[in-house]
Amino acid sequence: MQWLPAFLLLAQLNQKPKGQVPSARQASCGYMKLKVDLIPLRQRKQKPTDPLKLEFGTTFTDHMFTMSYREGMWNDPRIGPFQPLSLNPAAMCLHYGQGVFEGMKAYRRKGKVYLFRPRDNILRLNSSAKRIVMPEVDIDFTLDCLKDLIRIERDWIPEVSGTSLYIRPTMIATEPKLGVRASLEYLFYIILSPVGPYFREGFNPVKLLVSEKYVRAVRGGIGFSKTVGNYAASLLAGKEAADQGYSQVLWLDALDRQYIEETSTMNVFVKFRDELATSPLDGTILPGITRDSVLRISRDWGLKVSERRVSIHELLKGIEAGTVQEVFGAGTAAIIAPIGELSYQGTAYVINGGKTGDLTRRLYDEILGIQCGERQDSHGWVLSV
Repeated sequence: MQWLPAFLLLAQLNQKPKGQVPSARQASCGYMKLKVDLIPLRQRKQKPTDPLKLEFGTTFTDHMFTMSYREGMWNDPRIGPFQPLSLNPAAMCLHYGQGVFEGMKAYRRKGKVYLFRPRDNILRLNSSAKRIVMPEVDIDFTLDCLKDLIRIERDWIPEVSGTSLYIRPTMIATEPKLGVRASLEYLFYIILSPVGPYFREGFNPVKLLVSEKYVRAVRGGIGFSKTVGNYAASLLAGKEAADQGYSQVLWLDALDRQYIEETSTMNVFVKFRDELATSPLDGTILPGITRDSVLRISRDWGLKVSERRVSIHELLKGIEAGTVQEVFGAGTAAIIAPIGELSYQGTAYVINGGKTGDLTRRLYDEILGIQCGERQDSHGWVLSV
């Protein structure tokens, strides 16, 4: 079922003085009404005094958005206090893994708040949901509710360079039923978390361990979706990599164990002398929004860009011969992360002398500048809240 945009909600917001939000409000959207119930000011949490010391995903704002799916339709959208969920022990998400999520950020600079490609995140959420037989959400209504939530929690968004507000939309199956089938009931919610700089000690390269023992996804599976199971499957390899002093795992394809794919949290790019290459979207890697941004910006700059399979042997030989100039990751959390070393079969391969490459730095500065409203947004990616 398709919902109409929450135009009445936006109209009411536009009539309010900037920065003011009523304590309770309803706005029609098709057959639904958004309810907003705010925590009294004296009961709200103390905001972080030093945003540069915020750890990723450990601090949460006062309010959250929730919406329930029952009897074939979404119901009861509301913004209310951030609080624990109440789930039946037989809830199907706990037994059969029906759960998807997204990750995006809001930036606050010079008093203005910006979202980066939020519609694409909701589109991808729907794609993930569809793959594991979950209902889709209406994009316009969801985006309007998200903007309202951000307006309410505006003061939680740090303004210091490198900081942001991380946004986590999530959908889980809630029907209390033991039996392998798609749930008939779901909960969709959005929580917000202010975060400090990803690179606390400077924009320095990370080290990756190439995994031969484990695989992340296979064609025909759910590798292209942000499902909870995808990330659970990566934890053991990630732990073993961390135990050996590596930041993350670089996954190889599941069939041949020959072609690089992505890390557990980022798509991967290889800068050859005359080409910027990244793995194709063949169903085993996430269609990253930052990945797509890198591709489009690089093409705008006149670079030769390829979405093709790169074998681990082509990559390592290129590192040794100097034809591979840079390797970097692209994802929401880091934006762009320089990769300075790969470990494969017990041998360490140092990239670009272990230094951050010029293209890596240029892309990071460009995308961050667009996200913060400090550079020209020629693609129309940034949404002002």
